[in-house]
Amino acid sequence: MSEFNAPRRGALSFYPRVRAKKETPSIKGYGTENKPLNFLAYKVGMVQALGKNVHKASPSFNHEVVVPATVIECAPLKVFGVRAYEKAEIGFIALSDVIAQNIDKDLKRKILNFGEKSQKNSSTEKKASSEKSGADKKHGKSIEEETYTISDFEKELKDIEYFTLLVHTQPEFKKTPEITEIFLGGTKEQQLAIAKEKLGKELTIEDVFKEGDLLDVKAVTKGKGFQGPVKRFGVRTFRPKHKKQRVVGSIGPWHPATVMFTVARAGQMGYQNRTEVNKKIIKISKNTSEVNPKAGFKNYGLVKGNYALIFGSLPGPAKRCIALRKSLRPVQKVGVQLATVERIIINQ
Repeated sequence: MSEFNAPRRGALSFYPRVRAKKETPSIKGYGTENKPLNFLAYKVGMVQALGKNVHKASPSFNHEVVVPATVIECAPLKVFGVRAYEKAEIGFIALSDVIAQNIDKDLKRKILNFGEKSQKNSSTEKKASSEKSGADKKHGKSIEEETYTISDFEKELKDIEYFTLLVHTQPEFKKTPEITEIFLGGTKEQQLAIAKEKLGKELTIEDVFKEGDLLDVKAVTKGKGFQGPVKRFGVRTFRPKHKKQRVVGSIGPWHPATVMFTVARAGQMGYQNRTEVNKKIIKISKNTSEVNPKAGFKNYGLVKGNYALIFGSLPGPAKRCIALRKSLRPVQKVGVQLATVERIIINQ
């Protein structure tokens, strides 16, 4: 009989296992294409997709197969600002923002004092004005002048490294939107041209991705609260005659008398930032009738706008905001590969 082998439990790459600081994920887009590089969507639920397998090395090649897929609602993002970054001593620092004129009223639910002058006392106001005068002096702007405009960005283009779009979501099921930055590809001249075109307008999923693209998906996972070491790390339980069953036998030596961080301990499980790579978009559509169940998706309801089908599962519960970007290391997965989705099977 072979000897029992039990390697250590829990991936150290996920330490510390603490709750996420915020529920809206932040993700940077990378690429050279002259277009936006990342997007925000909302997780809806799972369905089954029927299509023909085009992977030649698979036993089911050229056969109809049924695969699991996740539905995400991709409502258009509203571009409410443009941000310019310049070089700093370490990394990059935001130079200034240009805000659109037509601001949605729901944005004030997220940024309470948006568009209003802050009420400060005299000492704080003097300090802020002196700091602003120094920064404005550097960029050739007087204190009396108004905030930055697109024309100011064009004048200082040589000092700017890159531009991003400030966007907020427009969810159907709640009034408070999520806010993030959309990174742009191409040269900074091309980025500025995209920013001028999109400022105050909407950004759709078709502007960023197309069917067949491989994505990196980032989201906050389902929260499971405070859990013990058996559920949290999968350690073995003791036999029923043991004094305790669902514990770690020894948490450390006497000398040195310490508990190492690698020991499985009880604590927070779930509600943590996770990134899953190489998730394939198998369908992008506006026809909600082919994906909506009669009574709607559990814990979500009906999909009312653009949606996308992602092969496999995604982190997080229904209504969780997820961030998408083009995959950094695109690797075509082995197994089933669908050319097109012929039919969507909905579990009523």
